Amino acid sequence: MKTLYFDCGMGAAGDMLMASLYEICPDKAGFLKTMNEMGLTGLSVEAEPAVKCGITGTHMKVTIHGEEEESVDVDLQKHVHDHAEHHEHANDHHEHCHDHEAAGNHHHHETETHHHEMAADMADNTHIHAYDHDHQPDHDHHDEHDFHHTHTHEETHTEEDSGHPHHHHASMAGITHIIEHLNLPDEVKKDVVAVYHLIAEAESHVHGKTVEEIHFHEVGTADAIADIAGVCLLMHMIAPQKVIASPIHVGSGNVRCAHGILPVPAPATAFILQGLPIYSGTIGGELCTPTGAALLKHFVTEFREMPVMRTSAIGYGMGKKDFERANCMRVLLGETEENGSEVTELSCNLDDMTPEALGFVQEILFAAGALEVYTIPIGMKKSRPGILLTCMCRCNDKKKMVSLLFKHTTTLGIRESISKRYTLTRTIKEHETPYGVVREKVSEGYGVCRGKLEYEDIAKIARENGMSLEEVKELVEK
Repeated sequence: MKTLYFDCGMGAAGDMLMASLYEICPDKAGFLKTMNEMGLTGLSVEAEPAVKCGITGTHMKVTIHGEEEESVDVDLQKHVHDHAEHHEHANDHHEHCHDHEAAGNHHHHETETHHHEMAADMADNTHIHAYDHDHQPDHDHHDEHDFHHTHTHEETHTEEDSGHPHHHHASMAGITHIIEHLNLPDEVKKDVVAVYHLIAEAESHVHGKTVEEIHFHEVGTADAIADIAGVCLLMHMIAPQKVIASPIHVGSGNVRCAHGILPVPAPATAFILQGLPIYSGTIGGELCTPTGAALLKHFVTEFREMPVMRTSAIGYGMGKKDFERANCMRVLLGETEENGSEVTELSCNLDDMTPEALGFVQEILFAAGALEVYTIPIGMKKSRPGILLTCMCRCNDKKKMVSLLFKHTTTLGIRESISKRYTLTRTIKEHETPYGVVREKVSEGYGVCRGKLEYEDIAKIARENGMSLEEVKELVEK
């Protein structure tokens, strides 16, 4: 089985993930061409060699109008001393913890939180500052966030339209709008949106706002979009059948952003990493960024030690900081033997739900990532007819599925069991016909190879051309 393994011993950041995957990409020139032509104005993506602790790898240089962003890890004690020297404010005016009280808008940073309380007659806007690129402590928001994308349709966006000068498309809806109009495959755009949703949900939780109220700043800028889009595009091009990652090293100490300091990992990053194996260590600095955390959570199906595999390619994605250990993300591509994987089976007995309600539960569970959901008629006490509802899911999704079962069924208890599952490798093959493309699901493994045409594709052709399903199948088989 074609397997991708991420070594997260030095954390994860968007640019490092992109660089490591770039090194094993089968079409490097095609990747760079797609990235630089995807429709973000002023964007430039370059691959440049980099060396850390004697190891040669790649650094992905992502610039907007020729500028690249950085961040600064700090010594908290030194910062407090310096801040006292340069900012002589009353204690009730500036508080250096998670809240900064001052006149102005609310600016919530993923790596810091600043509450600037305005007068009662002024608007209260919440802006979330999350980042993946390293930031200097002082930067010009006017230049940094003044970006837009090239539309394929006629429309204009002004600062007055959004109410947020120099922070175009900062909302989740705005980010989604940008992504939908990028020159990228639809599957890639779906992945990019999904990653942003993970970040938005974390920000929503941390700052007590709805996802709709969240406004991205740094993580919503063109370079951050490029990092996420680049990783998603490379995953699409490499097309692994399984993605595994080691436990994630998050770093330690504190990190400085544009307006303050927070401990590592920052609150939103910590929220995204819930349920995943993480650890700290002696290395001071932020090793796992919110973007890196969200990308791993979206693509990785298992977090564990490296499996037995025959490697065919190794990539090293280099960060810009220097530590006593090589600051890089290592990724290995190879073949693993499929010896079965563990899945969780959740089941409950139901005797007081309508068929329509049961069907709705199945839809909800599948949409949430269930591997299989099925029902079996059973006889219950006092000869009442009932239904055994079973949900099969990945072990990492167990808590989510349990919550959904309690929410959408009438059960008072759920049983759990762990099963070993053996699966065939599944790929999609496309067939060109005079009436359009027909996809075929191909399943291989254990000496078996079989295919099945996608029903919706052949049904569409049959409806539009007055043909039977069998006629369409014969057309494809020719």
